[in-house]
Amino acid sequence: MSVLSGSSAADTRALARRAVGAAPDGVVVVGGDGTLTGIVDVLADAHLSITIVPAGTGNDLARALGIPTRDPGSAALSALHGLPRRIDLGTVTSQGETRSFLTVAALGFDAKVSERTNILRHPSGRLRYYLALVIELLRLRPTEFVIRLDDDEPKRMPGTLLAVGNTASYGGGMPICAGAEPDDGLLDIVHVAPLGRLHLLRVFPLLLRGAHLGKPEVTRSRAALVRASAPDLIVYADGERVGAGECTIGIRPGAVTMMIPKE
Repeated sequence: MSVLSGSSAADTRALARRAVGAAPDGVVVVGGDGTLTGIVDVLADAHLSITIVPAGTGNDLARALGIPTRDPGSAALSALHGLPRRIDLGTVTSQGETRSFLTVAALGFDAKVSERTNILRHPSGRLRYYLALVIELLRLRPTEFVIRLDDDEPKRMPGTLLAVGNTASYGGGMPICAGAEPDDGLLDIVHVAPLGRLHLLRVFPLLLRGAHLGKPEVTRSRAALVRASAPDLIVYADGERVGAGECTIGIRPGAVTMMIPKE
């Protein structure tokens, strides 16, 4: 057994390639969704089983797979005593680059809040996120989405946000794509129509418990390929900025083998 620790995303990716070169039986990744997303394509292409020991902020993939988020010992034991589960891998192609994701790609208001959070330097921690949320609420306006699902005709669909999910939740458990399964070969697409500030604030608590899908302002679809564009489009997936302007979101069915607890 060897232990490799990266000091940056690029360093971690280089170490993942090094690990693959040693032909191990499997890999244990200690980190969050963003850490795994940065190397998952390398590990998947090598057909290695992956055990995730959740150590991030959101840990939404672990939550989707029933992996303990507060018991690293039990999570790590899945490498030896767990069961393999093949799950899908999402892809986002934008600005000439293709990136992988495992949970949810966010387009619209939620992506803009993430972008604003990264731009701000103060305050620290959750307060910075809350400040970003307030700023984007004050700047709220519909995103002029043009969306095409699979081989359908493109549709102009202005909205507050668009979420494309391989799993149900993002942001540490917010079930924006409630019911999404990571191994069905499809993406779950949730579109929220244009909302005013007060209306958005009323809908937001519903998002926290997955009760928004029955609202008339929310539509849900499933597809294997999503093309989306907008003049101010920003795309975040697994907490990382992955595109802008326009993007194509696809799925690689069963591309990743995760080790999960037996119970």
